[in-house]
Amino acid sequence: MSTDVGKAHLETTRRDFMRYSSAALAAAAFAGTAATKVARAAAANDGKLRLGLIGCGGRGTGAMRNALLADSNTILYAMGDMFSDMVDDSLEKLKKSEAADRVTVDDKRKFTGFDAYQKVIECCDMVVLATPPAFRPAHLRAAVEAGRYIFCEKPVAVDGPGIRHVIESCDLAAKNGVVLVSGLCYRYENKKRETIKRIHEGAVGDIISIETVYNTSGLWHKGRKDNWTEMEYELRNWLYFDWLSGDHIVEQHIHSLDKMMWVMNDTPPLKATASGGRTVRTDAKYGNIYDHFNTVFEWESGVRGFSSCRQWENAVTAVYDNVYGTKGVAKVQEHAISGRDGSSWKWESAEKDDMYQNELNALFSAIRKGEVINNGDYMVKSNLAAIMARMSAYSGQTVTWDQALNSELSYLPEKLELGDLATRPAPVPGAAKYF
Repeated sequence: MSTDVGKAHLETTRRDFMRYSSAALAAAAFAGTAATKVARAAAANDGKLRLGLIGCGGRGTGAMRNALLADSNTILYAMGDMFSDMVDDSLEKLKKSEAADRVTVDDKRKFTGFDAYQKVIECCDMVVLATPPAFRPAHLRAAVEAGRYIFCEKPVAVDGPGIRHVIESCDLAAKNGVVLVSGLCYRYENKKRETIKRIHEGAVGDIISIETVYNTSGLWHKGRKDNWTEMEYELRNWLYFDWLSGDHIVEQHIHSLDKMMWVMNDTPPLKATASGGRTVRTDAKYGNIYDHFNTVFEWESGVRGFSSCRQWENAVTAVYDNVYGTKGVAKVQEHAISGRDGSSWKWESAEKDDMYQNELNALFSAIRKGEVINNGDYMVKSNLAAIMARMSAYSGQTVTWDQALNSELSYLPEKLELGDLATRPAPVPGAAKYF
């Protein structure tokens, strides 16, 4: 595993800041501690680990269902969200799941507000972090410092300051033997693992270029109610505001960029040059984000990564990742490789391969065995690649890896309270600085 996110950041923060290779040593050193922690937690609650959900939207609810199915010796103990209706809706869905008998949340353990995460972390052994990504840095730090087992949904930050905060938390998790599994789910899909393993073994020869596409239709929008403040409106429609989602290149296309980074052994690209804009979603209800991005990533080796993503209604959709090499082509999303010599391979196994379930199975397997998983390295790097591309599109400039990593521009509002909120206009390339 590559250990350095960016030399410049290591210099400006502290020496040897992100040494995720230390996770292996931490795993050995803390295996006994982790096992003891499991035993202590279980003994305190009839042998069951207490699970907590922080962020009760669709993804959080799905991840908690997977967590309950991953380990039958668990209970859903507490839930937190900004809004009570989100907690209640999620709770009702989980009470209808296959693990309904282990959903034990009562009114005293349903928490709301900006500080709900603290209350969930305080009373649980394992937490699912699934709020809008703007809040992930603070939530991750609190969970790591509390020594909780963590499933951390993607993305983990929306800007440079957030990413640096997450790097510190991942480093602390490694040192303290905290189990930290990322929601970049393709890394836990067996057919993707086999496909990329073959690429790394030379099935396509030397990589020349990578093409990754995530062109979809639109996503949900919850409208606006008269009694909502601007802050509540934006929180409930968080996809469409850069400070909350990081824009869709960070929130959704990160999956494609993560596959690109995986193919490249998580070696950071030197720079990105991107364009984007609002062509279809021009209505004010879509906040201040773009509806399309196109990016060229460049590596020191000469490899180019060509990335396209968009969210357009009534337009052709496509999701694929192609790796072009000197000996052949790999279609990663199709799990197929064709050689220039006429050879071919395709994943043919009929085994059940649910990547969402696999990632939670891995987390609880590590917990029960007293082992440590720390996905922090790729979790951060893939997120930073997405931020770098967005910064380039917003600014109209080529952006380097170190510029993205060391950017001081914070997207968070000055105050986090349910009141008025000034929203930045949609970015105009060349008109403002965005890093």
